[in-house]
Amino acid sequence: MLNSVIVVDDEASIRGAVEQWLNLAGFDVQLFARAQDCLAHLPGHFPGVVITDVRMPGMDGMGLLQALQARDAELPVILLTGHGDVPMAVQAMRDGAYDFLEKPFSPEALLASLRRALDKRQLVLENRRLQEREGHRDELEGRLLGVSSGLQQLRRQVLDLAALPVNVVIRGETGSGKELVARCLHDFGPRADKAFVALNCAAIPEQLFEAELFGHESGAFTGAQGKRIGKLEYAHGGTLFLDEIESMPLAQQAKLLRVLQEQTLERLGSNRSIAVDVRIVAATKPDLLDEARAGRFREDLAYRLNVAQLRLPALRERREDIPLLFEHLAHACAQRLGRSAAALTGAQLGQLLSHDWPGNVRELANAAERHAMGLADPAQSLPPVSGQSLAAQQESFEAHCLRAALARHHGDIKAVLHELQLPRRTLNEKMQRHGLLREVFLKGE
Repeated sequence: MLNSVIVVDDEASIRGAVEQWLNLAGFDVQLFARAQDCLAHLPGHFPGVVITDVRMPGMDGMGLLQALQARDAELPVILLTGHGDVPMAVQAMRDGAYDFLEKPFSPEALLASLRRALDKRQLVLENRRLQEREGHRDELEGRLLGVSSGLQQLRRQVLDLAALPVNVVIRGETGSGKELVARCLHDFGPRADKAFVALNCAAIPEQLFEAELFGHESGAFTGAQGKRIGKLEYAHGGTLFLDEIESMPLAQQAKLLRVLQEQTLERLGSNRSIAVDVRIVAATKPDLLDEARAGRFREDLAYRLNVAQLRLPALRERREDIPLLFEHLAHACAQRLGRSAAALTGAQLGQLLSHDWPGNVRELANAAERHAMGLADPAQSLPPVSGQSLAAQQESFEAHCLRAALARHHGDIKAVLHELQLPRRTLNEKMQRHGLLREVFLKGE
């Protein structure tokens, strides 16, 4: 919170007076009598300001300032000083303290200094967030590969949602990469240093589901030889990915809903409540609300999970990504085998682009690995295209090539002309015929 303030002073009367002033002004205040206690409880990315007395037993305010700067050189620290400490405080400001107030000070002087410090803190944190997002954007492009508008939009949505403390439902066909997207939501968010726990709801027998999700105590049921931590508890502080959540038994849906509402759970065979802080990312092929209307899923749980939704496009909906994905997957397989993958011919690429890929990226990965191992021509391993004339297939292939080139070069027409070796007039005519607008491919669009 950007109204957070930590006050450190060994005098209870000073702590009480400052707390009262700040609470009346709408600030969220934490009090500590010792510098060591402040350091022990300070969050890793504290969004506020620290106010500390200079003269304290044990670690004094100057020692606390140095320790805080070692953690975050831009954290604003306001020093409270006696008259004899003013020269020391002036030197501390040269060394990085934000401000100092000489005792006795007025509430107005404290609030004015504090508000300026918080304004500065907000600018620093926003700048860090933008820099971090820019770095994440580059890394994300290497994990969610694709130049299509659908993939560009998906990456933007992942970056936006990764930073938010909300549950997310990912919808997509089998093999479209739902777990990869879930992992990115975790890795690019504030829970990245905690556990990412994956559970396939369709792969667990119903009679074992509760123990798998909630854990159990020794002797809770026949065969329970010892205490076992469940997936929810193991994911505390991190992310629990529930794949094929539409397969979760209704009885366990009710218990999961209670955990999400109360943020506590009980292991099987125990009456003790355990606090859990877990972000849920759920993956599903059908719409959960449709499943709820059909009586196969709890409507209240669907709404609790579906705070935000990501839809993954099927591979056939982003055909311009196929060459890049195939090349990446084939190269990765070839590297593992210590060999090089043969380059695709025009005929092979045309067949890849015209196939419907019902198995999505998973099916493409299989074809790429077979190609890298020299086991089959990727074009020969796919079923033939039916219902399209040769002219129609050629038109489709041409449109895919143009779209992919425009996406790769972010609408840079000169670069597209150079790559495809086309005259400007010919490119314009082909873009018009296929309904391709340069503006759609411009970077940032």
